[in-house]
Amino acid sequence: MIGRLNHVAIAVRDIAAASALYRDTLGAEVSAAVPQVEHGVTTVFVTLPNTKIEFLEPLGADSPIAKFLERNPDGGIHHLCYEVDDIIVARDQLKARGARVLGSGEPKIGAHGKPVLFLHPKDFNGTLVELEQA
Repeated sequence: MIGRLNHVAIAVRDIAAASALYRDTLGAEVSAAVPQVEHGVTTVFVTLPNTKIEFLEPLGADSPIAKFLERNPDGGIHHLCYEVDDIIVARDQLKARGARVLGSGEPKIGAHGKPVLFLHPKDFNGTLVELEQA
């Protein structure tokens, strides 16, 4: 069902500092910061030859990333994103197999302009999983 690893998301308190670290210290290609109002975060993507790293910074006090950073003050890995061919088919198969889809269960448009869903971390070894339609 799952395809390639699309990205690893890291929650950060200061997206500019994280971007500078990867750009200036590691020599990585780093995108501009983009507010994702619907998701309550600002995102930056670091492009690697085989995948991407996504930095997530809270966009407002109600951001789900703000709560994550309260529990993890230094930041850290927030989720893994896998590609799927058809997000509705994947959702329905996962639900039939007992996996919990977060939120309403309906896909939202993610940072890449494609439909995304999140799966409960308790169902995936403590890891929040994002599915993105390829």
